[in-house]
Amino acid sequence: MEVKKVLWVALSFALVLGVAKSLDFSENELESEEGLWDLYERWRSHHTVSRSLSEKKNRFNVFKANVMHVHNTNKMDKPYKLKLNRFADMTNHEFRSIYAGSRVDHHRRFRGTPRENGTFMYHNFDRVPSSVDWRKKGAVTSVKDQGQCGSCWAFSTIVAVEGINQIKTHKLVSLSEQELVDCDTTGNQGCNGGLMEYAFDFIKQNGITTENNYPYEAKDGICDLSKESEPKVSIDGHETVPVNNEAALLKAVANQPVSVAIEAAGYNFQFYSEGVFTGECGTNLDHGVAIVGYGTTKDGTKYWIVKNSWGSEWGEKGYIRMQRSISDKKGLCGIAMEASYPIKKSSSNPRDHSSFPKDEL
Repeated sequence: MEVKKVLWVALSFALVLGVAKSLDFSENELESEEGLWDLYERWRSHHTVSRSLSEKKNRFNVFKANVMHVHNTNKMDKPYKLKLNRFADMTNHEFRSIYAGSRVDHHRRFRGTPRENGTFMYHNFDRVPSSVDWRKKGAVTSVKDQGQCGSCWAFSTIVAVEGINQIKTHKLVSLSEQELVDCDTTGNQGCNGGLMEYAFDFIKQNGITTENNYPYEAKDGICDLSKESEPKVSIDGHETVPVNNEAALLKAVANQPVSVAIEAAGYNFQFYSEGVFTGECGTNLDHGVAIVGYGTTKDGTKYWIVKNSWGSEWGEKGYIRMQRSISDKKGLCGIAMEASYPIKKSSSNPRDHSSFPKDEL
């Protein structure tokens, strides 16, 4: 009897977790103001969003518009779906300002032409597999959350460095975005945006410490030199993928995770839930992410596997599949415009004592 009780409690808990993971709603809830208000309260409870009474009234109107957009989009015959995620009572303008405001395009223009070194190490790599998923190969850490800080460039950089470090050393180590935010200030601007190429240069010169040693705080801070200590991960430099060339990008991703920039400010990107995203978006690059694989759906749609930094609740557990090999050479949302990856020749790191402490792995 006691065993049955324990099993029932476990089952009930699992069901609660299942409900917590998804916030579905019925069409009936959209037919009245009362139904929509109840849905809004349920959404606030689900995401533990606290609002004052006056703010709730204003946010409710934004929420209603977003609910109808999600609902109407999901009724269309699109290869992707939307959902009411944590951004559901934010206007698209607010969302863009906070989560897609890294100003990658601004930094690109300020930098001028890409600092290519004239080489692309994967140029002659012709044995490109039909699909690759670096998550399954153990080269990708869990999804992280940049919070309300325009530090996506740091997260994009770190995904690529974590990846090549695992490929070369066979150790998956979560590295510090906060060190880049605080210390890489020559060309990058912390929560006000930056470029992955500058960050690769910083890591080449200084190495990068672990996330445990220098944890993320989602805000600009003063560089803590005492934390810039062992254990460190090093790289030997970086290369840029030939611009506007998805075929070259495919060769690079077949060999390692790659940092890219995209335009992520679109309404549908804000509420993306699952499936292969096919737009609408432009090429005003405002967000740094990383490609960690690619594949093809059963109906023949080719896609990139993209790791984002908006937490695991967004999209497909923090990831988005974006259509690849489209007619526009720049790629969907400009994904082929600003791609780069780190180079690491050694199978060890400076003063590497054969392994990191267990809590760093």
